Amino acid sequence: MASGNNNLETRGVSRALLSRRDWVYLLSLLVPFLIYDLVLKSSLIFSQALSQGLVKGLQLISSDILFDLGYTLLWVGLFSVASKGLLRFIVTCLFHTITFLMALITTSAYQYFKVTGSALDSDLILLWLTSPEGTGGAIASEFSLGLLVLLIAILVYAALGPALVTRSVARRGGWADTEDTRMASISWLRLAGVGLAAYAMFSFSLLPGAGPASASKFFSQDAFASVARTAAAKVEGKEPGDITAQDSPPEASLLPTAGAERRNVVLIFLESTRERSVTPYNKDLETTPFLDELAKSSLLADRAYTLVPHTHNALTATNCGIDPPLDRPGVATLAFRKPATCLADLLGERGYNSVYFMSQRANFEKSPEILKNLGYKEFYSLESMDTEGFEQSSYFGYEDDIMLEPSKKWLQENNNKPFLAAYLTGAPHHDYLAPEKRYGRVEFTEDDLLNRYLNSIRNQDFFLKKLFDQYKELGLYEDTVFVVLGDHGEAFGEHDRYQHDNVPYEEGLRVPLLVHDPRWCGNSGCESGWSIETPVNQLDIFPTVADLLGYRLEGGSDRGSSLLSPVPEDRTLMTSCLADDWCVASVKGTEKYIYHFDNQPEEFFDLSKDPGERKNLAEERDAEELEERRSELLEWSARVDSRYGP
Repeated sequence: MASGNNNLETRGVSRALLSRRDWVYLLSLLVPFLIYDLVLKSSLIFSQALSQGLVKGLQLISSDILFDLGYTLLWVGLFSVASKGLLRFIVTCLFHTITFLMALITTSAYQYFKVTGSALDSDLILLWLTSPEGTGGAIASEFSLGLLVLLIAILVYAALGPALVTRSVARRGGWADTEDTRMASISWLRLAGVGLAAYAMFSFSLLPGAGPASASKFFSQDAFASVARTAAAKVEGKEPGDITAQDSPPEASLLPTAGAERRNVVLIFLESTRERSVTPYNKDLETTPFLDELAKSSLLADRAYTLVPHTHNALTATNCGIDPPLDRPGVATLAFRKPATCLADLLGERGYNSVYFMSQRANFEKSPEILKNLGYKEFYSLESMDTEGFEQSSYFGYEDDIMLEPSKKWLQENNNKPFLAAYLTGAPHHDYLAPEKRYGRVEFTEDDLLNRYLNSIRNQDFFLKKLFDQYKELGLYEDTVFVVLGDHGEAFGEHDRYQHDNVPYEEGLRVPLLVHDPRWCGNSGCESGWSIETPVNQLDIFPTVADLLGYRLEGGSDRGSSLLSPVPEDRTLMTSCLADDWCVASVKGTEKYIYHFDNQPEEFFDLSKDPGERKNLAEERDAEELEERRSELLEWSARVDSRYGP
């Protein structure tokens, strides 16, 4: 008995933090996870040419290393405290579950960055979880059999791997089954040191990254740490609030003038269509011959911008003439709260019918509810259309021609009084399937992704021609004014970004915009249209339509400027990325300023000399000028956020 006590004293009264079995158990899961995390991050760094050398590469991966070390120390401490019994069982279950979830988020962040060039945030994960019926298609479009096998392998190993590895090592080492079961007190001083070290590692991993300017600081952070940071910012941020009278946009009304007429209005929203990819803006690219011909007898905006590069935000700006919500939670409010008195409401008071057609499914972001709150009385989506004989154009839409028959039927049944009809195309939306049975395909470029996109725009142009022909055949063309515009642009790596939500550059913000009134031409026809060189945006559509119909817009001081009148040349146009606190931008004349918050250095471009936004002039500009532009954007952003609530 004395010998046993002496042996215990020799080993020390306080046991080590972990037994050999515990070390093997923990590290058999943590080491593969850490390697997996670092391999994924490194592959992105080098595939995107972001490293710019070994030192910069290490800077971009340092947050991952620190976070992973902190995560390892966290479980060392927890396993030390929970040495046996129910508490050990709970900690072990959490260890397996959380590590798998972290591997899942790491994989998702890797895939999301590879597809979009943007870092994953908590808002997007929340959208995926709360709206699987709307986002499932987007996820499935980038999901492969290999990825599924990988995730299943990770799940199986996370559940069974540590136990199997520990048992194998114990057998090879000849460890007794009862080893390390003696009672001993824990070294609390040693445990406190582990806890402090873990806290320090986590804290340092959350600091802004120090990568090159071409890599965002969000990217330089560990994927899980970045998601956790954005979630914490939401929790600590503003409290939800309702729109107050002070925050609400000024109420608008339409007052008829002597020339007021009850003419039809058609708004055609071109999904994901950037101006540089349609022929009126790029004569070397014959994607849209019909739109090019239409522009010859129309008012064409040379530089038209979206306010937020996302569809429902653009619809809000266009239909209501007010600043739309600037982030995903704000978009969610559109489904249950009316943002303002919109064009369909005001025309409805004048006896107009209203209808909205879209060639996609209605389940994304609750489109039916949003369009109802924008004032539309009738809504038609893919679910109410016959898909037989039509091909899919994206993971949630079909060829735009699918809208022609429902449109014809509605027009025939509702031509007894004037109407507002809106059409949202879907052909150019990601994942750009570009159906080819009906119209074939053209080889615009060797880049398959971009070529499918350009062919999707070409397919969209065929629909536009058929839609205009439909109005002519039904005798409605002469009594209808048409507005054709993009909801937002689309990026294909011009600035290491893809798609549109978080693209503050011209490829994401610049859209085609033309206004067509058949009466402008008269019986003699039109020799040429005319254009506006001053920057305009979607807020200008609301007053332009009122002007076209002969109404005076009252209470619309914040609702843009009519394109039929001289547009103020000195005004500043504001834009925002969809991800909260990701980026905002302003355009004044030919000068453009982009503020990336803590993500990247601010940028300043002279678009007259540098339309591709390649030379950042921020360091050459006066600091006070940059501060003024930054403050102006932040004040605008805060004002809009207060209107919709977080």
